[in-house]
Amino acid sequence: MKKHYGWNPISPPDVDQHSIVKHEIIRSYLIKYVQTLTSSHLQDELKLTLIDGFSGGGIYQHKVTKETVYGSPIVMLEAIKEADFLINQKRLKKLALNVDYFFIDKDKMACDSLKNVLKDKGYYDLIDKSIFIHQSVFDKQIDNITTFISRKSPRSPRAIFLLDQYGYKDVPTSLIRKIFASLKNAEVILTFNVDALLTYATDKKGGMQKMLNQIGTPHALRGRSIEEIKNSEKNSMLFIQSCLHQDLIKNCNAPYYTPFFIRSSNGYGDYWLIHLSQHPRAHDVMKQIHWQKNNHFIHYGNAGLDMFSMAGYVPERDSAYTKQIELDGYHFDDIAEKESVKVLSHQIPALIHKHGHDGITFAELFSNTCNNSPASSEIYKKAINELVGSKEVNVTSPDGKNRQSFNTIHDKDRIIISSQRSLFTPSLLR
Repeated sequence: MKKHYGWNPISPPDVDQHSIVKHEIIRSYLIKYVQTLTSSHLQDELKLTLIDGFSGGGIYQHKVTKETVYGSPIVMLEAIKEADFLINQKRLKKLALNVDYFFIDKDKMACDSLKNVLKDKGYYDLIDKSIFIHQSVFDKQIDNITTFISRKSPRSPRAIFLLDQYGYKDVPTSLIRKIFASLKNAEVILTFNVDALLTYATDKKGGMQKMLNQIGTPHALRGRSIEEIKNSEKNSMLFIQSCLHQDLIKNCNAPYYTPFFIRSSNGYGDYWLIHLSQHPRAHDVMKQIHWQKNNHFIHYGNAGLDMFSMAGYVPERDSAYTKQIELDGYHFDDIAEKESVKVLSHQIPALIHKHGHDGITFAELFSNTCNNSPASSEIYKKAINELVGSKEVNVTSPDGKNRQSFNTIHDKDRIIISSQRSLFTPSLLR
């Protein structure tokens, strides 16, 4: 969690390891995001705006190693530079990355520090040209930024908002709804300190309700008190997280989301890194990063298509693995992948069966279910590959060819129940 620092150019503030993890995720996502959006060799430009709503002073000192660590503004700039190199290294005609940056912080010393860091890193000449620094609270800049983005790219206004708030109430859901209403291709990467919220969860003087009102999730606990939840739920903290997650996502009005915990040094999750987007492809890119960086994430939910059936909602569990998740968490590792493939291979046929003889395209299957599963599109394809191998489903391309390998499955391919399947196929009887 980013803190309110007293910015000193001689002695930068300390930064915890989990913040460095967050920077690594942001860097990896931006590089993959740009590569995904520029996959066509016919494209000659990508217009993008990156906004850091709580940018800080741009430089820190690692709390343990005491090494210099650069903040999220430099992470963004360096990620775009690397993406530029990767997408253009084999192109005959260079693709231009037309990227603007807004770095916002209400602390004057932080803004002054950031300008000095940008100068040291060779970006100072871009200030007020493609880099805009504002000493302000984030919500005061929303209208100006969305207007800028809409004018820059009226047809496809692409923007990513990094909102690494100081705790859990600096970015209410109404603010995120406003971003999505203004920009059809906007994405939001939001940090939310769940641990801090739960630490201060109390019924005294209506404290919890006041916090929920500030966040923009006033009905998250469904009118129940903290005392009542603690007395009646097997895992009250997980129950509160489940309630809060549902209202937080719903009230942000984002079609696609990935709310997973960044793991702390103790191994458990202190805060969510929530990715909110308006397209399943962006959703999948972020999930791919979660699986690539599996040591850094944890999830307290199921492996298949009902990952948010957490403690307090589904007390009767018949899976030993699911029970273990309540204790240890889902770690996005090889074991978790195998379990996801196994569970999805049991759940997918029933979904396909509902669509009758016409089946469903892979794109429809993924977009309709991805919010409720920790699996990436690649893991979905591996599960479907298992079903093809057992002759439960067929996967056909638009020109009628059968797909035999998971890595050849495309969005427009159609998945249908196989006429050769067993009359007593277990997965259809579940």
